[in-house]
Amino acid sequence: MIIKEIEVKSVMTKSNLPVSDYSVNPYVGCSHACKYCYASFMKRFTNHPEPWGEFVDVKYWPDIKKPEKYAGKEAFFGSVTDCYQPCEKKFGRTRTLLEQLQGSGISISIATKSDLVLRDLDLIGMFPNARVSFSINTLDEAFRREMDRGVSIERRLAAMKQFYEAGVQTTCFISPIFPGITDPIEIIEAAKRQCNLVWLENLNLRGDYGAKIIEWIHQKHPELDDLYHEIYSKKSREYWISLDQRLREYTKKENMPYLRDDDQHRSEFGEPPVVVNYFYHEEVKKSAKKNQ
Repeated sequence: MIIKEIEVKSVMTKSNLPVSDYSVNPYVGCSHACKYCYASFMKRFTNHPEPWGEFVDVKYWPDIKKPEKYAGKEAFFGSVTDCYQPCEKKFGRTRTLLEQLQGSGISISIATKSDLVLRDLDLIGMFPNARVSFSINTLDEAFRREMDRGVSIERRLAAMKQFYEAGVQTTCFISPIFPGITDPIEIIEAAKRQCNLVWLENLNLRGDYGAKIIEWIHQKHPELDDLYHEIYSKKSREYWISLDQRLREYTKKENMPYLRDDDQHRSEFGEPPVVVNYFYHEEVKKSAKKNQ
């Protein structure tokens, strides 16, 4: 792992995401090395010759002198990195920022695959409308190990439960859904009593990692070759339509709200969780623009 410390002008970047005003990434690169990571495009801007997942730049920024200017805004921690990847334990840049923003009135959302986030539960719980999202796209540890270097699914679920019981809103982010491999309902069943929100997102192969994923499927699951050809070469939506219907039936039976946009991405604390479907990226993008 190549780790380099760098100075930046600011860690608060104005965001065009529909769910936040600012994107926060205390690191460049990510040692979790997810095979499907859309953020691998960042490698083009880093001048790193190392493969994605083999380098991390640690950011240092000037102290935030007037944090109150962020009052009423929302920041998303981890849009192109995991703020709680292993090097956070040593460098603590995420915790430093949380300390700098204390009392500012900004809301925060954090996305992670790590239970290191538990270290900062004390700080996170002091932000208004704080939410922590845990990425889980399988309950099969063998498949998980093939795809990322994050902590085990058991540890992610345990961390989610601790935040939930502490009164911090939690999200189970089922992403990416691998057709024929990921069972979203199985995951919802495991998480539904310790999360306020479930996000569902399909596997997107538009990045340069797409060919590698298709090759991995061919090598490990050749029985799925035809299905992936239908979805990603012939652009068929039949699989997602069928899964959408299955989820509608399941959530209706379980009395869970089921949405296909993000108009209500903040749910009230309690059960059951709100389930939001992000299968159709283009439609979600149009919806977000329409509602701005």
